[in-house]
Amino acid sequence: MPQYRRPRHFHAEPEFNLIVAGTACFGVGARTVDTSAGEILSFLPGQDHVLLSGSKDLLLFAVGSDSELSREAMGNNAHRMNIPHHARPAPAEFRRMVDMASSLSECENADSRIAELWERVYCCRGIKGVASGDDLHVFTRRTLEILDSDAGMSRDALAQCARANPTEISRHFHRNVGMTLAKYRARQRLLSFIGLVDRQPGNLTAAAMDAGFGSYSQCYRTFYADLGCAPQEFFATGLRERMEHAFDPMPSLSTKLTAPVPSPDSA
Repeated sequence: MPQYRRPRHFHAEPEFNLIVAGTACFGVGARTVDTSAGEILSFLPGQDHVLLSGSKDLLLFAVGSDSELSREAMGNNAHRMNIPHHARPAPAEFRRMVDMASSLSECENADSRIAELWERVYCCRGIKGVASGDDLHVFTRRTLEILDSDAGMSRDALAQCARANPTEISRHFHRNVGMTLAKYRARQRLLSFIGLVDRQPGNLTAAAMDAGFGSYSQCYRTFYADLGCAPQEFFATGLRERMEHAFDPMPSLSTKLTAPVPSPDSA
């Protein structure tokens, strides 16, 4: 039952929320999503999100999963974590998922349990009128699946693979995901850049090129636009830790708030 919340942020890990009781309003990219007890809401890796407000009786589970461990556990079905969901499963199925989530901290095989939870989330039918899971436009689904295996593919190449006009690809992606395709691809490169620097600190230019940026200056502009600071400041001054451990008091439903610049959460 949250008394505090993370400011708007994003991370490389996929995440889903089980709303056990009460109601909550989330900011997901450019969209505002209202949820209530018995619903599931998931976020794509790199999708900025924030819990804008919640009722006094709000109770939820937020389950994040390390991408590499989840891929190992889910095998060929790992791409299913990269599909946005807003769903209301059958009551019995939802109770089963809540029981599984509540036991994760005490579970010795948490990785396989989370993989099973993701499978259950993926199989949930989306809420009517909400683009989710099987209800996503086919162009968005194909785009997400392709980018999951080749994040550096250009929009024109994506359109060719999906047999669609590039403008159509972008339009449906923006409508379904809440962020533009260009922004999503830049966010994936940014997360890749951060991961590369974490694994091999020192040469920011080489990391930027390996992450798919055309130049370090392009990487710098994307980094500053998303995080409000230069890469050197982020990695070398303790700013990253302060951003990752920032919390705000939880607002009520009567005081829906926007949030500051998103920060990456590498926990």
